[in-house]
Amino acid sequence: MQEFLSEEQIAILREAHYSCRLRKSADRIKAVLLLNDGFSYEKVARILMLDDITIRRYEKQFESVGVDGLIECRYFGRHGVLTKVQEMGLITHLRNHTYQTVKEIVVYAQKHYRKSYSIEGMTHLLHRIGFVYKKTKQIPGKVNLEKQEIFKKEYEQLKQSKKRNDRIYFVDASHPQHNNMPFYGWIYKGETKTIKANTGRRRLNLNGALNLEDMAITVLSEKTIDTEAMKRLVMEIEKKQTKGKIHLLMDNASYNHSYELQDFLKNHKRVHITYLPPYSPNLNIIERLWKFFHTKHRDKYFEKFKEFEKEVLYFFKHIHHYDAELKTLLTDSFQKISV
Repeated sequence: MQEFLSEEQIAILREAHYSCRLRKSADRIKAVLLLNDGFSYEKVARILMLDDITIRRYEKQFESVGVDGLIECRYFGRHGVLTKVQEMGLITHLRNHTYQTVKEIVVYAQKHYRKSYSIEGMTHLLHRIGFVYKKTKQIPGKVNLEKQEIFKKEYEQLKQSKKRNDRIYFVDASHPQHNNMPFYGWIYKGETKTIKANTGRRRLNLNGALNLEDMAITVLSEKTIDTEAMKRLVMEIEKKQTKGKIHLLMDNASYNHSYELQDFLKNHKRVHITYLPPYSPNLNIIERLWKFFHTKHRDKYFEKFKEFEKEVLYFFKHIHHYDAELKTLLTDSFQKISV
């Protein structure tokens, strides 16, 4: 077969192949380019792992619709694609209504916009307009969004009004367990990846404070997290920050409200406590630090608890090794949640 494509057509097809996401559309383009290079129908079919009837059909399609028709990725049915206005309407609808399958969205588009999409086509559209397929996230049923917004405003006011030596700390506890937990990862199909696990359920009790301004992180290991543990954390922060007020943002755990702690703070005039709204882990930035730690250690096995404890404390003592990653993670850009 003699060459039938101009240099311009070849360039257009190569560019279209580079940017095309659908395998079928890419196969059409490759088939025509290979035929243009002189390969037989049978040879092209073997290269693309198709049958020669399909290759002949692609050639006829090119003869019928030309380059423009060949590179048109037909994500949609005969009724055409959504208009920009319809796309915006679909975005608004999907942000307020979560569907579990693409098929349900295809049905919605057909019913409300009279537009037909294949499953593959709708999947492509969803990615293009900013949607991804992921798990929903549980939040406490008693979360009060109004109180969260009030806290955010008060936090901004505190940041603006505090003096140069004053610091704000996000305070919380974490309880890493001496055991590995299964996690998601890319694993070759048909294979099973195993991780070692311990039979015990011992855990560490970490009490921590995070100051975003200086990226100062204080973590203490305790037998239990109680009022006495909170006192020790306060005194440790005071040792590190010798000047200015110390603003502690913490949750509503009983030991944070205890009479003993309030009485203790009467002799520590620099320390001021602000309580987060109930059920608001999304507002406590140190939660991200705990999650970061678990991510780094989820596949590490320690046979003995002492080895585990030593590794955990080493991690936080040398947390500066992760400054580059933590710089973008530990910010006061609070996670927005919706009910």
